[in-house]
Amino acid sequence: MIAILDYDAGNIKSVEKAVEALGSEAVVTRDLDTILKTDKVILPGVGAFGDAMEKLHRYGLVDVIKQVIEDGKPFLGICLGLQLLFDESEESPGVKGLGILPGKIVRFPDSIGMKIPQIGWNDLSFPHKGRLFEGLKDDPYVYFVHSYYLKADDEQIVTATTEYGVTVHASVEKGNVFACQFHPEKSSETGLKILKNFLSL
Repeated sequence: MIAILDYDAGNIKSVEKAVEALGSEAVVTRDLDTILKTDKVILPGVGAFGDAMEKLHRYGLVDVIKQVIEDGKPFLGICLGLQLLFDESEESPGVKGLGILPGKIVRFPDSIGMKIPQIGWNDLSFPHKGRLFEGLKDDPYVYFVHSYYLKADDEQIVTATTEYGVTVHASVEKGNVFACQFHPEKSSETGLKILKNFLSL
């Protein structure tokens, strides 16, 4: 059973459908006991960093996320779910993230001359190819929608990058914690393979 955390963020339904399409049972929930009984946990989401952290606190999900990770269960953050795992975001100054991984979320600079937000397909490079990307060919294309991007403090945890005027830390892995800035559930066969790799852990 896979828990998909429900904190009133967008994009949760598409993640649920993708997980079920891969033959796994999913439950969209914010019930703490249910979450702790599942095998794996996914934190999806689109929206604003500060608003999302407020809702995670309101629903008591901050402590349960930390407990799940401490227990060693595979945990996957997607899009905003990746950003929330880090310390802070320029989108919401003064708001503390979950602080599970060290780093900060910064806005694409206007000086890059690219359209912001980044919306669309871009290819990945693998500085340290993590378990999510096993079986994928080099330079696969995945789907992004974001105005802010990760700068991880520890580049050893960065398993995928993409170029969009700057180098974006597009995926990370540390122990049982995985996260993708892109949307695997919207990334066609490549994305489903990434999700399948997570579900197979």
